Amino acid sequence: MNRKGLYFLIALALGGVGAVHAQDSTTAAPAATASSDMATSTYDGRWYIAPTVGGYFNDHKRDTNSRQFYYGLGFGRFFTPNMSIDAFVDRTKRKIDNAVFTPGTSGHSSDSWASTNVGAVARFYAGDWNAWRPYGLVGLMGSHHQSTFASGWSPAAELGGGVSKTVTDSTDIRLEAGYRYDWDNKTNPAKSGYGDWFAGLSIVSRFGAPAAAPVAPAPAPAAPDCSKTIVNGVNLCDNKCPNLPEGTVVGPDGCPAKVVIDLRGVNFKFDRPKKGETDIARSLAEPTKDSLSVLDQAVDTLQRYPQVHVTVAGYTDAKGTDAYNQSLSERRAQIVYSYLTSHGIDASRLEGPIGHGKNDPIGDNATDAGRAQNRRTELQVQQ
Repeated sequence: MNRKGLYFLIALALGGVGAVHAQDSTTAAPAATASSDMATSTYDGRWYIAPTVGGYFNDHKRDTNSRQFYYGLGFGRFFTPNMSIDAFVDRTKRKIDNAVFTPGTSGHSSDSWASTNVGAVARFYAGDWNAWRPYGLVGLMGSHHQSTFASGWSPAAELGGGVSKTVTDSTDIRLEAGYRYDWDNKTNPAKSGYGDWFAGLSIVSRFGAPAAAPVAPAPAPAAPDCSKTIVNGVNLCDNKCPNLPEGTVVGPDGCPAKVVIDLRGVNFKFDRPKKGETDIARSLAEPTKDSLSVLDQAVDTLQRYPQVHVTVAGYTDAKGTDAYNQSLSERRAQIVYSYLTSHGIDASRLEGPIGHGKNDPIGDNATDAGRAQNRRTELQVQQ
Protein backbone atom coordinates (compact mmCIF):
# COMPACT_ATOMS: atom_id res chain seq x y z
CA MET A 1 0.00 0.00 0.00
CA ASN A 2 0.96 3.68 -0.23
CA ARG A 3 2.45 4.33 3.22
CA LYS A 4 2.86 8.06 2.64
CA GLY A 5 -0.87 8.36 1.99
CA LEU A 6 -1.66 6.34 5.12
CA TYR A 7 0.63 8.48 7.27
CA PHE A 8 -0.92 11.64 5.87
CA LEU A 9 -4.44 10.44 6.68
CA ILE A 10 -3.54 9.44 10.25
CA ALA A 11 -1.96 12.87 10.76
CA LEU A 12 -5.08 14.54 9.36
CA ALA A 13 -7.35 12.58 11.70
CA LEU A 14 -5.22 13.31 14.77
CA GLY A 15 -4.95 17.00 13.81
CA GLY A 16 -8.72 17.28 13.42
CA VAL A 17 -9.32 15.69 16.80
CA GLY A 18 -6.77 17.99 18.40
CA ALA A 19 -8.43 21.07 16.88
CA VAL A 20 -11.83 19.96 18.09
CA HIS A 21 -10.55 19.31 21.61
CA ALA A 22 -8.88 22.73 21.63
CA GLN A 23 -12.20 24.29 20.69
CA ASP A 24 -14.00 22.28 23.36
CA SER A 25 -11.54 23.35 26.06
CA THR A 26 -12.49 27.02 25.50
CA THR A 27 -16.21 26.29 25.73
CA ALA A 28 -16.20 23.38 28.17
CA ALA A 29 -19.31 24.28 30.13
CA PRO A 30 -21.61 24.99 27.15
CA ALA A 31 -20.31 21.89 25.35
CA ALA A 32 -21.05 19.61 28.28
CA THR A 33 -24.50 21.10 28.65
CA ALA A 34 -25.29 20.80 24.95
CA SER A 35 -24.03 17.20 24.83
CA SER A 36 -25.92 16.04 27.91
CA ASP A 37 -29.14 17.71 26.82
CA MET A 38 -29.13 16.41 23.23
CA ALA A 39 -31.59 13.53 22.79
CA THR A 40 -32.85 11.44 19.92
CA SER A 41 -35.43 14.05 18.98
CA THR A 42 -32.70 16.63 18.27
CA TYR A 43 -29.54 16.50 16.25
CA ASP A 44 -26.49 18.49 15.24
CA GLY A 45 -26.84 19.50 11.59
CA ARG A 46 -23.35 20.96 11.16
CA TRP A 47 -21.16 19.72 8.29
CA TYR A 48 -18.30 17.43 9.22
CA ILE A 49 -15.24 15.70 7.83
CA ALA A 50 -14.57 12.03 8.61
CA PRO A 51 -11.02 10.73 8.02
CA THR A 52 -11.09 6.92 7.88
CA VAL A 53 -8.54 4.11 8.15
CA GLY A 54 -9.24 0.39 7.97
CA GLY A 55 -8.50 -2.97 6.49
CA TYR A 56 -9.65 -4.92 3.40
CA PHE A 57 -10.34 -8.64 3.21
CA ASN A 58 -10.05 -9.32 -0.50
CA ASP A 59 -12.04 -11.56 -2.75
CA HIS A 60 -9.82 -14.62 -3.51
CA LYS A 61 -10.35 -13.92 -7.21
CA ARG A 62 -8.11 -10.88 -6.88
CA ASP A 63 -5.14 -13.26 -6.56
CA THR A 64 -3.72 -11.59 -3.49
CA ASN A 65 -3.58 -12.42 0.20
CA SER A 66 -1.42 -9.49 1.19
CA ARG A 67 -2.12 -7.63 4.38
CA GLN A 68 -3.84 -4.50 3.25
CA PHE A 69 -4.99 -1.14 4.59
CA TYR A 70 -7.34 1.37 3.05
CA TYR A 71 -7.68 5.04 3.88
CA GLY A 72 -10.23 7.67 2.93
CA LEU A 73 -12.00 10.90 3.72
CA GLY A 74 -15.73 11.60 4.07
CA PHE A 75 -17.63 14.88 4.03
CA GLY A 76 -21.25 15.05 5.17
CA ARG A 77 -23.85 15.94 7.78
CA PHE A 78 -26.93 14.64 9.61
CA PHE A 79 -30.17 15.44 7.81
CA THR A 80 -32.41 13.98 10.54
CA PRO A 81 -31.60 12.75 14.06
CA ASN A 82 -31.25 9.23 12.62
CA MET A 83 -29.80 9.69 9.14
CA SER A 84 -26.56 11.07 7.74
CA ILE A 85 -25.16 11.20 4.21
CA ASP A 86 -21.45 11.35 3.35
CA ALA A 87 -19.65 11.94 0.09
CA PHE A 88 -16.38 10.02 0.30
CA VAL A 89 -13.21 8.94 -1.43
CA ASP A 90 -10.99 6.04 -0.35
CA ARG A 91 -8.05 4.12 -1.74
CA THR A 92 -6.33 0.76 -1.34
CA LYS A 93 -3.39 -0.96 -3.00
CA ARG A 94 -2.77 -4.74 -3.23
CA LYS A 95 0.29 -6.81 -4.14
CA ILE A 96 -0.51 -9.38 -6.84
CA ASP A 97 0.55 -13.00 -6.11
CA ASN A 98 3.61 -14.30 -7.98
CA ALA A 99 1.57 -17.32 -9.03
CA VAL A 100 -0.38 -15.17 -11.46
CA PHE A 101 2.77 -14.66 -13.51
CA THR A 102 4.71 -17.85 -12.65
CA PRO A 103 2.41 -20.76 -11.79
CA GLY A 104 3.58 -22.85 -8.87
CA THR A 105 5.45 -20.03 -7.17
CA SER A 106 4.49 -18.31 -3.91
CA GLY A 107 4.75 -14.85 -2.41
CA HIS A 108 3.89 -11.48 -3.83
CA SER A 109 5.19 -9.86 -6.94
CA SER A 110 6.26 -6.26 -7.32
CA ASP A 111 3.12 -5.62 -9.38
CA SER A 112 0.13 -4.02 -7.64
CA TRP A 113 -3.56 -3.60 -8.10
CA ALA A 114 -4.85 -0.19 -6.82
CA SER A 115 -8.47 0.85 -6.36
CA THR A 116 -9.74 4.38 -5.81
CA ASN A 117 -13.45 4.68 -4.90
CA VAL A 118 -15.57 7.82 -5.11
CA GLY A 119 -19.22 7.74 -3.95
CA ALA A 120 -21.87 8.48 -1.39
CA VAL A 121 -23.08 6.49 1.61
CA ALA A 122 -26.18 6.87 3.80
CA ARG A 123 -26.17 5.72 7.43
CA PHE A 124 -29.31 5.00 9.45
CA TYR A 125 -28.97 5.20 13.24
CA ALA A 126 -30.97 3.95 16.21
CA GLY A 127 -30.94 5.01 19.86
CA ASP A 128 -30.16 8.14 21.84
CA TRP A 129 -27.70 10.63 20.38
CA ASN A 130 -25.36 10.42 23.40
CA ALA A 131 -25.17 6.62 23.62
CA TRP A 132 -23.45 4.05 21.45
CA ARG A 133 -25.71 4.13 18.42
CA PRO A 134 -25.89 1.13 16.09
CA TYR A 135 -26.44 1.90 12.43
CA GLY A 136 -26.77 0.34 9.02
CA LEU A 137 -25.23 1.74 5.87
CA VAL A 138 -25.74 1.56 2.13
CA GLY A 139 -23.52 3.17 -0.47
CA LEU A 140 -23.01 3.58 -4.21
CA MET A 141 -19.74 4.52 -5.87
CA GLY A 142 -17.52 4.46 -8.89
CA SER A 143 -14.35 2.39 -8.55
CA HIS A 144 -11.25 3.20 -10.57
CA HIS A 145 -8.83 0.28 -10.97
CA GLN A 146 -5.25 0.31 -12.08
CA SER A 147 -3.18 -2.85 -12.46
CA THR A 148 -0.60 -4.52 -14.63
CA PHE A 149 -3.34 -5.72 -16.96
CA ALA A 150 -5.55 -2.65 -17.47
CA SER A 151 -7.17 0.37 -15.84
CA GLY A 152 -10.65 1.90 -15.88
CA TRP A 153 -13.86 2.66 -14.01
CA SER A 154 -16.61 0.29 -12.86
CA PRO A 155 -19.71 0.66 -10.62
CA ALA A 156 -19.67 -0.65 -7.06
CA ALA A 157 -21.99 -0.81 -4.05
CA GLU A 158 -21.67 -1.57 -0.37
CA LEU A 159 -23.78 -2.70 2.59
CA GLY A 160 -22.75 -2.78 6.21
CA GLY A 161 -23.22 -1.60 9.73
CA GLY A 162 -21.46 -0.19 12.72
CA VAL A 163 -21.68 1.77 15.94
CA SER A 164 -21.18 5.49 16.57
CA LYS A 165 -20.52 7.45 19.77
CA THR A 166 -20.58 11.21 20.40
CA VAL A 167 -17.52 12.02 22.53
CA THR A 168 -17.79 15.84 22.51
CA ASP A 169 -20.34 18.23 21.04
CA SER A 170 -18.16 18.40 17.89
CA THR A 171 -16.65 14.91 17.65
CA ASP A 172 -17.93 11.37 17.04
CA ILE A 173 -16.16 8.09 16.48
CA ARG A 174 -17.46 5.41 14.12
CA LEU A 175 -16.54 1.72 13.94
CA GLU A 176 -18.01 -0.11 10.98
CA ALA A 177 -17.70 -3.16 8.77
CA GLY A 178 -19.38 -4.24 5.58
CA TYR A 179 -19.34 -5.92 2.20
CA ARG A 180 -18.43 -4.09 -1.00
CA TYR A 181 -19.14 -5.54 -4.44
CA ASP A 182 -17.27 -4.29 -7.49
CA TRP A 183 -18.58 -4.98 -11.01
CA ASP A 184 -15.09 -4.69 -12.53
CA ASN A 185 -14.70 -6.88 -15.65
CA LYS A 186 -11.69 -5.24 -17.29
CA THR A 187 -8.79 -5.19 -14.86
CA ASN A 188 -8.29 -8.96 -15.13
CA PRO A 189 -9.57 -10.26 -18.50
CA ALA A 190 -10.09 -13.76 -17.09
CA LYS A 191 -12.33 -12.72 -14.19
CA SER A 192 -15.36 -10.51 -13.56
CA GLY A 193 -16.87 -9.03 -10.40
CA TYR A 194 -15.27 -8.97 -6.92
CA GLY A 195 -16.72 -9.00 -3.41
CA ASP A 196 -14.52 -7.68 -0.61
CA TRP A 197 -15.09 -7.32 3.13
CA PHE A 198 -13.88 -4.21 4.92
CA ALA A 199 -13.61 -2.79 8.46
CA GLY A 200 -12.82 0.80 9.34
CA LEU A 201 -12.50 3.50 12.02
CA SER A 202 -13.61 7.10 11.37
CA ILE A 203 -13.14 10.27 13.41
CA VAL A 204 -16.04 12.66 12.73
CA SER A 205 -15.19 16.34 13.31
CA ARG A 206 -17.94 18.96 12.92
CA PHE A 207 -17.27 22.50 11.67
CA GLY A 208 -18.16 25.73 13.49
CA ALA A 209 -19.59 26.47 16.90
CA PRO A 210 -22.35 24.25 18.26
CA ALA A 211 -25.88 25.57 18.33
CA ALA A 212 -26.75 27.58 21.43
CA ALA A 213 -28.71 25.76 24.09
CA PRO A 214 -32.39 26.74 24.14
CA VAL A 215 -33.19 29.59 26.51
CA ALA A 216 -35.47 28.59 29.34
CA PRO A 217 -38.77 30.49 29.25
CA ALA A 218 -39.12 33.29 31.77
CA PRO A 219 -41.20 32.37 34.80
CA ALA A 220 -44.79 33.48 34.64
CA PRO A 221 -45.52 36.66 36.65
CA ALA A 222 -47.13 36.12 40.00
CA ALA A 223 -50.90 36.45 39.99
CA PRO A 224 -52.12 39.71 41.56
CA ASP A 225 -53.78 39.64 44.96
CA CYS A 226 -57.30 40.40 43.81
CA SER A 227 -58.58 40.73 47.34
CA LYS A 228 -56.49 43.85 48.00
CA THR A 229 -56.09 45.70 44.71
CA ILE A 230 -58.99 47.96 43.74
CA VAL A 231 -58.57 50.60 41.01
CA ASN A 232 -61.38 53.09 40.37
CA GLY A 233 -63.66 50.83 42.37
CA VAL A 234 -62.99 47.74 40.20
CA ASN A 235 -61.16 44.61 41.37
CA LEU A 236 -57.80 44.39 39.53
CA CYS A 237 -58.48 40.84 38.33
CA ASP A 238 -61.56 42.13 36.49
CA ASN A 239 -59.99 45.45 35.45
CA LYS A 240 -59.02 45.59 31.77
CA CYS A 241 -57.85 49.23 32.03
CA PRO A 242 -56.00 49.43 35.38
CA ASN A 243 -53.81 52.45 34.53
CA LEU A 244 -56.55 55.09 34.40
CA PRO A 245 -56.29 58.05 36.79
CA GLU A 246 -58.21 57.74 40.01
CA GLY A 247 -61.67 59.24 39.74
CA THR A 248 -62.23 58.22 36.10
CA VAL A 249 -65.77 57.09 35.43
CA VAL A 250 -65.47 53.40 34.56
CA GLY A 251 -67.75 50.52 33.72
CA PRO A 252 -67.74 47.00 35.20
CA ASP A 253 -64.59 46.12 33.16
CA GLY A 254 -62.62 49.05 34.56
CA CYS A 255 -62.49 50.90 31.24
CA PRO A 256 -63.84 54.43 30.72
CA ALA A 257 -67.62 54.64 30.66
CA LYS A 258 -69.38 57.61 29.13
CA VAL A 259 -71.89 59.02 31.61
CA VAL A 260 -74.88 60.40 29.78
CA ILE A 261 -77.36 62.63 31.58
CA ASP A 262 -80.25 63.03 29.20
CA LEU A 263 -82.68 65.91 29.85
CA ARG A 264 -84.77 65.36 26.74
CA GLY A 265 -88.32 65.98 27.77
CA VAL A 266 -87.36 68.84 30.08
CA ASN A 267 -88.62 71.67 27.85
CA PHE A 268 -89.88 75.09 28.80
CA LYS A 269 -92.98 77.04 27.98
CA PHE A 270 -92.61 79.93 25.61
CA ASP A 271 -91.02 82.94 27.34
CA ARG A 272 -90.55 81.07 30.66
CA PRO A 273 -89.25 81.29 33.30
CA LYS A 274 -90.01 84.92 33.95
CA LYS A 275 -87.50 87.10 35.72
CA GLY A 276 -87.42 86.20 39.41
CA GLU A 277 -89.41 82.97 38.89
CA THR A 278 -88.12 80.13 41.11
CA ASP A 279 -90.80 77.42 40.79
CA ILE A 280 -89.55 75.31 37.93
CA ALA A 281 -92.80 73.36 37.68
CA ARG A 282 -94.65 76.50 36.53
CA SER A 283 -92.08 77.10 33.75
CA LEU A 284 -91.89 73.61 32.28
CA ALA A 285 -93.90 72.57 29.26
CA GLU A 286 -96.66 70.01 29.81
CA PRO A 287 -96.77 67.38 31.11
CA THR A 288 -94.90 68.91 34.06
CA LYS A 289 -94.92 65.69 36.09
CA ASP A 290 -92.98 63.81 33.40
CA SER A 291 -90.46 66.65 33.04
CA LEU A 292 -89.79 66.66 36.80
CA SER A 293 -89.29 62.87 36.66
CA VAL A 294 -86.53 63.37 34.09
CA LEU A 295 -84.86 65.93 36.36
CA ASP A 296 -85.11 63.55 39.32
CA GLN A 297 -83.39 60.83 37.27
CA ALA A 298 -80.58 63.30 36.55
CA VAL A 299 -80.23 63.95 40.27
CA ASP A 300 -80.04 60.19 40.90
CA THR A 301 -77.33 59.76 38.25
CA LEU A 302 -75.21 62.53 39.74
CA GLN A 303 -75.55 61.00 43.20
CA ARG A 304 -74.41 57.57 41.93
CA TYR A 305 -71.37 59.08 40.20
CA PRO A 306 -69.97 61.59 42.71
CA GLN A 307 -66.86 62.13 40.58
CA VAL A 308 -68.90 63.44 37.65
CA HIS A 309 -69.01 67.19 36.97
CA VAL A 310 -71.48 68.80 34.57
CA THR A 311 -72.05 72.12 32.85
CA VAL A 312 -75.61 73.47 33.16
CA ALA A 313 -76.46 75.19 29.85
CA GLY A 314 -79.73 76.83 28.74
CA TYR A 315 -81.11 77.42 25.21
CA THR A 316 -84.03 79.18 23.49
CA ASP A 317 -85.84 79.03 20.17
CA ALA A 318 -85.15 81.60 17.46
CA LYS A 319 -88.02 83.99 18.23
CA GLY A 320 -87.09 87.31 19.80
CA THR A 321 -83.95 89.37 19.83
CA ASP A 322 -80.54 87.91 20.52
CA ALA A 323 -80.21 89.90 23.76
CA TYR A 324 -83.59 88.73 25.02
CA ASN A 325 -82.89 85.09 24.13
CA GLN A 326 -79.51 85.25 25.85
CA SER A 327 -81.11 86.42 29.08
CA LEU A 328 -83.90 83.84 28.80
CA SER A 329 -81.41 80.98 28.22
CA GLU A 330 -79.48 82.04 31.32
CA ARG A 331 -82.69 81.99 33.43
CA ARG A 332 -83.48 78.49 32.17
CA ALA A 333 -80.00 77.28 33.10
CA GLN A 334 -80.27 78.97 36.48
CA ILE A 335 -83.60 77.41 37.44
CA VAL A 336 -82.32 73.89 36.62
CA TYR A 337 -79.08 74.68 38.48
CA SER A 338 -81.12 75.67 41.53
CA TYR A 339 -83.23 72.50 41.25
CA LEU A 340 -80.12 70.31 41.36
CA THR A 341 -78.51 72.07 44.32
CA SER A 342 -81.81 72.03 46.22
CA HIS A 343 -81.90 68.24 45.77
CA GLY A 344 -78.47 67.60 47.25
CA ILE A 345 -76.04 68.13 44.35
CA ASP A 346 -73.04 70.13 45.53
CA ALA A 347 -72.53 73.33 43.58
CA SER A 348 -68.81 72.50 43.21
CA ARG A 349 -69.80 69.80 40.74
CA LEU A 350 -71.79 72.20 38.57
CA GLU A 351 -70.31 74.64 36.11
CA GLY A 352 -72.47 77.57 35.09
CA PRO A 353 -75.27 78.29 34.78
CA ILE A 354 -74.45 79.26 31.19
CA GLY A 355 -76.83 80.61 28.55
CA HIS A 356 -76.35 80.01 24.82
CA GLY A 357 -79.39 81.90 23.55
CA LYS A 358 -80.77 80.57 20.27
CA ASN A 359 -77.45 78.91 19.32
CA ASP A 360 -77.05 75.15 18.71
CA PRO A 361 -80.69 74.31 17.92
CA ILE A 362 -81.67 70.63 17.98
CA GLY A 363 -85.04 71.19 16.29
CA ASP A 364 -86.35 73.13 13.30
CA ASN A 365 -87.11 76.71 14.34
CA ALA A 366 -89.53 76.99 11.40
CA THR A 367 -92.04 74.67 13.16
CA ASP A 368 -93.82 74.75 16.50
CA ALA A 369 -92.50 71.27 17.40
CA GLY A 370 -88.92 72.21 16.52
CA ARG A 371 -89.06 75.43 18.51
CA ALA A 372 -90.43 73.50 21.51
CA GLN A 373 -87.41 71.17 21.37
CA ASN A 374 -85.03 74.13 21.34
CA ARG A 375 -86.51 75.62 24.57
CA ARG A 376 -84.34 73.39 26.77
CA THR A 377 -81.53 73.02 29.32
CA GLU A 378 -78.67 70.48 29.00
CA LEU A 379 -76.38 68.83 31.56
CA GLN A 380 -73.08 68.45 29.65
CA VAL A 381 -70.81 65.88 31.32
CA GLN A 382 -67.18 66.97 31.65
CA GLN A 383 -64.92 64.05 30.68
